[in-house]
Amino acid sequence: MGHFAVRKEIHSELRRLLPARLPEFLAKQRWFGGKARQLASVEIADVVPMPRGGLEALLLVVAVHFVDGGKENYALPVLCGEQTSPPLSDESTLLTIGNDETRGAASLTNGAQNPAFLALLLETIERELVFRGEKGELRGFRGKEFSQLYTSPPASGATPRLLRGEQSNTSIIYDERLILKLFRRMEEGINPELEIGAFLTERANFPQVPQLAGYLEYRNEHGAAVTQGILQAFVPNQGDAWRHVVKSVAAFYDLIAGHQAQSRLASSVVEAKSKAEIPEFARATLEPDLAATALLGKRTAELHQALASETNDVAFVPEPFTMEFQRHVLESLLKLTNVTFKLLQEKRSQLPAELRAKAEEIAGRGKEIDQLFTAILGTPIHAARTRIHGDYHLGQVLYNGSDFVFIDFEGEPARPLSERRIKRSPLQDVAGMMRSFHYAAFAPLLGALTQQPVSPDELKQLMPWADAWDTWFTNRFLAAYFQTSGNAACLPASREETDKLLKLHLLEKAIYELGYELNNRPNWVGIPLEGIARVLDD
Repeated sequence: MGHFAVRKEIHSELRRLLPARLPEFLAKQRWFGGKARQLASVEIADVVPMPRGGLEALLLVVAVHFVDGGKENYALPVLCGEQTSPPLSDESTLLTIGNDETRGAASLTNGAQNPAFLALLLETIERELVFRGEKGELRGFRGKEFSQLYTSPPASGATPRLLRGEQSNTSIIYDERLILKLFRRMEEGINPELEIGAFLTERANFPQVPQLAGYLEYRNEHGAAVTQGILQAFVPNQGDAWRHVVKSVAAFYDLIAGHQAQSRLASSVVEAKSKAEIPEFARATLEPDLAATALLGKRTAELHQALASETNDVAFVPEPFTMEFQRHVLESLLKLTNVTFKLLQEKRSQLPAELRAKAEEIAGRGKEIDQLFTAILGTPIHAARTRIHGDYHLGQVLYNGSDFVFIDFEGEPARPLSERRIKRSPLQDVAGMMRSFHYAAFAPLLGALTQQPVSPDELKQLMPWADAWDTWFTNRFLAAYFQTSGNAACLPASREETDKLLKLHLLEKAIYELGYELNNRPNWVGIPLEGIARVLDD
């Protein structure tokens, strides 16, 4: 049987056999976003052969149908291989298709675990290859900066490695020079990360983002484009800012623990916090990180200025707030609050004992929250809406030891693409970073580094210090941000209106966090509960 005939048989058999295997496989993948929903069926919507050299690769478009009526498409790269003996036990094997005529078997394996396939993805972009499938096609696009970013590639070809710890995508690093983010969920439309990345690197010349080197695009049978992958410069770094900051906070708590006058210091810190002053014994330790935080505030303002700089492209030109837009936002926030507070009522009894009183207090303030949202959004807001990061926190910033680089502009993956591209106030990003500092202040106490949270008594003792640290670092970030922003047209002209918008977004973010923690980390619920209380009591 010829090579083409084997491939044709595999296409037919995988459509018949593979869907039954996929629910179990998908449930184990970190990038699969439908774990919390009940699956109704799974089917192969398209098969895109990617033959290159001796590699028999396929990109499968997997359509997942849910019981609630929803549907999501996912990209699944697989490799086909003829084997004369049964495949070894390997978790990368998805399916073995018998072949009586050749007395062998063809195995389908996970392409994302195969270096040759990962190298093919880079070649697809570099050579702008086109692979036509049964319905759609996969095409590579080489960016303007590709040759500058990947000069003198190794004679033996690219050496790829998978980036571990990815959540919703698969990222591949090539020779420590390029990084490809392969999107697993397939949504029609341009991905904000590609759109914003191209704008910032090719038009705004903003240096604090990875340069765009190219991208992959899948186009379905109706001509609708899906951003399948983005290739960018690999930025050498010391990890993201979240890891750096949490380690710094942990060292701060070690400093406190080693100080002899614990009770005296615990009372003095409350006074220091109210004055936004750092006690003398901690100043030398904290100042380098405070200086870095000021730089982060400055860079954040510069990012927002770059995103607001366009005067022609309607996708980026700043727009004013309108009452129609504000009504849409209000409707969304009221729905978020209603759903989250119902969940809080349902799960309150399951929370750690020390959190239940606070949970009960916040659960009774739902009406107050609705009134606050309505009051802020019910009057005209005199500011501009621009493209923003959209999911901004310490984990979205790389730190190289002296400066910061912003990454992951795709927005919140749980939101549809159309919603992620909506222009919003830059203060939403600012609020996201403020909430991230609040989380960082408590993360070491909840076991983020050691997996062992401190005791309730120790947590109570250290809470004033956590609040103080949060205040010092947030204030330094905000001071640098607003100093750099100056009288930016995208921000409200008055301090009063700025405070209102910040309050709105801080409360929105804390409520969103509350829902997440209730479903995923009940022991962390105290952080968003305190965040909600702060805004309401301010």
